[in-house]
Amino acid sequence: MQNPFKRLWDSEKGSTIIIAAATLPLVVGASGLATDTIQWALWKRQLQRAADSAAIAGVYTRTKNDNETAVRSAVDTDISLNHHTGIALLAAPTVALLANSGDMRERVQVGLQIRKALPFSAMFMTAAPIIRANAIAASVPGTDEYCVITLEPSASKTGITVGGNTSISMNCGMISNSPSANSALSNGNSSSVTASVIAAVGAVQASSQWNVAKYDPYTTPVKDPYESVNPTASEMSGCPANPPSASDSTSVPSGAATLCYSSINVGSNRTWDLGSNKTIYVTGHNKNTAGDVTVQGTLNCTNCTIVLTNKDMASDAKIGTFDMQAQGKMNISAPSDASNKYRGIAVFQDRRAVDASGSGSPNKFNGGGSQIIQGALYFPNQSVTYNGSGTATAVCTRFVSRRIIFTGNSAATNYFEKGSNCGIFGNDGISGGRRVRLVA
Repeated sequence: MQNPFKRLWDSEKGSTIIIAAATLPLVVGASGLATDTIQWALWKRQLQRAADSAAIAGVYTRTKNDNETAVRSAVDTDISLNHHTGIALLAAPTVALLANSGDMRERVQVGLQIRKALPFSAMFMTAAPIIRANAIAASVPGTDEYCVITLEPSASKTGITVGGNTSISMNCGMISNSPSANSALSNGNSSSVTASVIAAVGAVQASSQWNVAKYDPYTTPVKDPYESVNPTASEMSGCPANPPSASDSTSVPSGAATLCYSSINVGSNRTWDLGSNKTIYVTGHNKNTAGDVTVQGTLNCTNCTIVLTNKDMASDAKIGTFDMQAQGKMNISAPSDASNKYRGIAVFQDRRAVDASGSGSPNKFNGGGSQIIQGALYFPNQSVTYNGSGTATAVCTRFVSRRIIFTGNSAATNYFEKGSNCGIFGNDGISGGRRVRLVA
């Protein structure tokens, strides 16, 4: 009798069965390994997403509070919300606050690990593989350029407010550092704002009055572009012990590069020409008196900076305000010389000025279409109200203040030019709107 195995082998169908049986372990093994590999890949992707999100959260926190404890807390909170593998971390997250590198700032590195055995691979492996995810995020420069910057840090106050019937058109953007839910808002039914971007650390309230290329809410704060500029006692050493008050009838010394007054008052329908190439210090007689500027007529100055300060360097010295009334106007251009510490600044208010309570502004700029302010209006610790009634052409006005209110009943549009097109700023635009991005 023929051997049954030989008969099976000699049969075409039988040989197929033998080959199939011989390769079945390979097929099963490949299928099992593929299943485990897919599961590992899924866990890796989920873990990487958690690491990426945690690193980004760490950078957002570090931009506001460069403190390792605060960053670690933000990372841990984010991981608790976005770690979806269903597997406990093998160890606590590794968090590193890395040094700046080029344009990359506030870098944060996060590392995560998990391990879990799978049924098939466990039959061949003494230990499950460790799945690792590593992410580095950083704050990187944005491409936006701003000519309106508000520095308000409080979440309870709005940084940028547009009201009344004012009309504004600029080829640059606005940004508010306020983390408020109303960081930038329009509350005027007839107001109009055209800008490249409306950005805010908090929320931007949508409005039919905003005509912008894009909204950029919940961005990182922009740096104060003039934070290093501070009046010093030495630069005011030539000021008299009791500076005189000045009015539109005050004679301006010819050739004087520095002027010191206890106050300035330009009367209605009057014009005061300060000349050119001057720094005008408006300072009280002592730390308890403030020097104010009031303009009801016309104030002219070329290549000048008006500095609201106090020659007493005490931290609580009183600082004056700027009040341009309804019929007042100012034609001023800031110095453009790179060696001038006030380069690009038309009006500078000492940062020692105390923020006024309430919703109003102690500093007001009104004026008609013939008013030209070429330079920055810098009020880092107080609010500014701008009530211009329109300019025929774009002007190089830059606003940097704690808060700003655009209001009025403009019959014409106020046009503003971006700083990179303005020689008085050294063609240096204030870029900001830094973005938090994964960099590794």
